[in-house]
Amino acid sequence: MPDALTENMMAADAPCACDGGDHIERTNCFFCGYLCGFSATVRDGRVIDLKPDPTRYPYDPKVLAGCRRWRMNLDVLDHPDRINYPLRRVGERGANEWERISWDEALDDIANKLSGLRERYGAQTLCSMIGGPHTSFWPLHRFLNLFGSPNNMGIGQICWNPRIWMDVITFGWTIEADVIPGLTDCLVIWGTNPAQSDNSAWWQALRSMRDGSTPIIAIDPRYTQLAGIADVWLPVRPGTDCILALGMLNVIINEGLFDAAFVKDWCHGFEELSEHVQAFSPELVAQACGLNAEDVVRVARLWGNARAGALVSGRGIDQVGRNVAPTHRAICCLRAITGNIDKPGACLMTESSDFTTEYDLEMTAALSAEQRAACLNTPYTPLQCYEGFEYINSLTMQHGKPLPARYLTSAHPDLVLHAIETGEPYPVTALIVEATNPLLTYADTHRVFEAFQKLELIIVLEYWMTPTASMADYVLPAAGAIERPTFQQHGGVANIVYGGPAAVEPYYERRCDYDVFRELGLRLGQADAWPDETFKDAIASTLEPAGMSWESYCETGIYFQPPDPFKYLKPGPDGNPVGFATKTGKIELASEALTHLGGQRLPMPQPPITLCSEQTRALGVHLPLITGSRKQPYNASMYFNNPAFRKTSPYPVAEVSEATAKYLGIEPGSIVTLATDKGQANFVLKVAKMRDALVNADYGWWHPEWTPGAPGFGGMWESNINCLTSCSVETGEDMIGTWWYNAIDCVVFPAKEPLSFSRDNE
Repeated sequence: MPDALTENMMAADAPCACDGGDHIERTNCFFCGYLCGFSATVRDGRVIDLKPDPTRYPYDPKVLAGCRRWRMNLDVLDHPDRINYPLRRVGERGANEWERISWDEALDDIANKLSGLRERYGAQTLCSMIGGPHTSFWPLHRFLNLFGSPNNMGIGQICWNPRIWMDVITFGWTIEADVIPGLTDCLVIWGTNPAQSDNSAWWQALRSMRDGSTPIIAIDPRYTQLAGIADVWLPVRPGTDCILALGMLNVIINEGLFDAAFVKDWCHGFEELSEHVQAFSPELVAQACGLNAEDVVRVARLWGNARAGALVSGRGIDQVGRNVAPTHRAICCLRAITGNIDKPGACLMTESSDFTTEYDLEMTAALSAEQRAACLNTPYTPLQCYEGFEYINSLTMQHGKPLPARYLTSAHPDLVLHAIETGEPYPVTALIVEATNPLLTYADTHRVFEAFQKLELIIVLEYWMTPTASMADYVLPAAGAIERPTFQQHGGVANIVYGGPAAVEPYYERRCDYDVFRELGLRLGQADAWPDETFKDAIASTLEPAGMSWESYCETGIYFQPPDPFKYLKPGPDGNPVGFATKTGKIELASEALTHLGGQRLPMPQPPITLCSEQTRALGVHLPLITGSRKQPYNASMYFNNPAFRKTSPYPVAEVSEATAKYLGIEPGSIVTLATDKGQANFVLKVAKMRDALVNADYGWWHPEWTPGAPGFGGMWESNINCLTSCSVETGEDMIGTWWYNAIDCVVFPAKEPLSFSRDNE
């Protein structure tokens, strides 16, 4: 532990040397996308203590006071299960048999194999899988562009992409809520629970607003912590959110609560929208959504009468398959017709970055037209492909704003898996996995597992030997929190970046992912594209156009220029207002862009998916299912190896209401099986306050304390909800390809065997 002198220096947050060789380094956590700042006490290249640093972004000590994850930073540095050296598979795939090799040997091997596969099958034979915001993905994307492959897979279609796409199509760029106490006079939070999703300053701000001055409306089938502080809780039936939004539009339009002047001057297609929503009366909407008609009207009036209304949405409506684009479009219309666009206290259109854009960092232009045409999505998702991207990007570039290409063109998992399985339309034979554990976090685990068996080359960058890593040919040790610089730039659609420096060089032989992709690039003829030797150098170069130095970035932890309001009114080159970066120059309530791409002009709700045949339904009680709800302290498939977390949250849980538990005839605490035609998984039944006739299943569960490879693969078959899900492009959203994690169906019945967790703890 640090001595008294060190304590004083830490309080002052002044980097300097002291007795015993201790010194203080600024650094950042990396256990969520928030990247909170810390002061690390370093002795002989090792971190011996870590304390929150409230002088840097996010500046709010309450965030860390309520966070359980940051304390892991010291524990994981020398954790006995960390991967510390490059490993090469020596046994059968998945047998978890390895030999330790040098970095040069690993990178030479991988480069030679990738080169050989490219010669045999073409560059498109390589694909990647990425996950959450726990690294900077642009180095991987740059490597893929220069290698010549368009096939990066991600989770964007079920998280982030739908909102970004629909914002851009409607408004010409993305928007963010601008919640200002005293100015914002209505706040709607739809399909997200900030208390669990990130425990961020945003949640702390919401709690501070609970004084009655701003009505807070929570729309969620579960009674979350957010619902607990809300003035109105609408427990909407999953998958009917689009119908609810259209019903709110019906009330606002028919009662004349819209901003008539703003609509007249700046909205395209209002008459079409007005006619369209007449079919969605409050009574019809209430019946479809499982709500009271009075509540639908009340919420619509609160929103319509607000002088400045802010609306925030989350994964709950990002994961409803065919309904995802219509729902986001309807929400965009709610913002637009009430004049809550680019307005203080409502929402502001973000700015493009002053620093190097994500588009340029990825070197998107390096991918040739022929290589872009090889994108597997092209015939299936006309928006989420290079043709769709280039059309929409040509509109946003009217205002000089390039969209991030790789996220918004990411390959659909169903199509990549099909190419692996069949070799059609061409063979996909190699895979790079970064910052994800797809055997737990990608839909249809059984199918993903079988596809992995067919691949010729799998490379995984990881901290731990996950079930996915156990299937690899090469496992490369990734530098984690406080061992690497951090750089979070909001997906490349805003003028903000935050993070900071590493406290120490990576322990053992771990490496920053930038170093890995740069070294592979150098071996594969990409030397001119990697001028910066380290990620620190690359960040400094990225910040340079914004006039920010590396030193200033480390000191403040953030670069941010708040967007100006009412940008659409600024004069353009011809002296007229610049308007919106759409085809019509206005907010497109009726979308000309979607019409151009073969989509719907107006938001139209779609029926839910059915994953249970009559044979499966006969196994138990048939119920709608939602998955993916965030539950602290876990996040997706992460942090299940933390003993303290497991002590307080030891079991995978399936939640139902008290009435639903009685209907099932199963006692809370019993083990239940959830099943679809795809497979099944077991959970502990728990009663929670939520709407009836619905089950909410935990996401990402596995057993890190077990052997990660064959035969059980870390227990991933027992309680993995993705054994039940499907990523079929045929049943997904038409324009983006979003598959269903919410509003799917399952059957529930008593399990035949106790959970292995239960047996372990008896």
